[in-house]
Amino acid sequence: MKRFAHGLVLGRFYPPHAGHHHLVRTAQDRCERLTVLVRAASAESVPLADRVAWMREVHPDVTVAGAVDDTRTDLRDPAVRDAHMALFTAAVPEPVDAVFTSEPYGDELARRLGAEPVAVDPDRTVFPVSGTAVRADPAGYWDFLEPPVRAALARRVVVLGAESTGTTTLARALAAQYRRRGGVWALTGYVAEYGREFREQKPAAPRARWPRAQREDAAFSTDDFPLMAEARNAREEAAARTGSPVLVCDTDSFAATVRDERYAGGGNPLAERTADRPAPHLWLLTDHEGVAFEDDGLRHSQEPRPLMTDRLRAELTRTGRNFIEVTGSRQQRLATAVEAVDALLARGWHFADPLPERR
Repeated sequence: MKRFAHGLVLGRFYPPHAGHHHLVRTAQDRCERLTVLVRAASAESVPLADRVAWMREVHPDVTVAGAVDDTRTDLRDPAVRDAHMALFTAAVPEPVDAVFTSEPYGDELARRLGAEPVAVDPDRTVFPVSGTAVRADPAGYWDFLEPPVRAALARRVVVLGAESTGTTTLARALAAQYRRRGGVWALTGYVAEYGREFREQKPAAPRARWPRAQREDAAFSTDDFPLMAEARNAREEAAARTGSPVLVCDTDSFAATVRDERYAGGGNPLAERTADRPAPHLWLLTDHEGVAFEDDGLRHSQEPRPLMTDRLRAELTRTGRNFIEVTGSRQQRLATAVEAVDALLARGWHFADPLPERR
């Protein structure tokens, strides 16, 4: 099989899927060097930088470049083709001797570059998937997506509330409910609350100096909350990369900022910036009414629960987060949560349409 010195793969990768990766790997096997050019229109809803980062992660031994391409595609218009070629050659100025594509434009692009066209699975028989199909139904094509794309597309659901209001019980039950649906949903992830783990480990440092140290000797400080939020975000991201289209989280870094205010006086700007990362898509606020307070040795008293519920509700409202409150029995809370998550999924992902193409 003929080998090439420098190959080119061109695409929108909106978003990248298994068919794209098959194309790149096939080209890489036949080239001494391969460049992948990601082209994205400004109107599209996945930023160029994200697509470039995803392709670089999945293909670390390939050169990945990016270019904003707001010129429509029209294979019948020489002026349009000239405009595209000017953009392509500016992004990839080195000579290319092979163009690998699964698209009809491959022959013309190769001719203009003085390269050989190589068609790879143009009928999509190896991987029956397309960017159009993924955008229309990400959950239906979840198995064709790599971890960084899954993490970006997963619908993240956060269960939060005051202490001892059933947040952990509901979060675990919600994740289990989706796993029971089977198929891709069997991968539904659950991210446990990190604050409890952090709090259990907190006395370790004082005990290194004073073996008789107790939990009260290692009280929370405002500097602890950014650390908890960052660790929490990292665990959430890791779970989203390997899970289903839904990720269920027991609290999040936003809740940590409210607890920072409650337990340490608040106002730590690093904690607030950490909470302002790309946000989850739905919050479920557990009401304290009807839930008996359980003192497990780590919790504070039950008196602040109404104040914390009110504060969380106020901050969710003030910051414009999409949330609902869940009340009633465990069964009622779970039913309400499932209904809300199903509604979130039914609304879809809403990708902006790519620029129209004329062939």
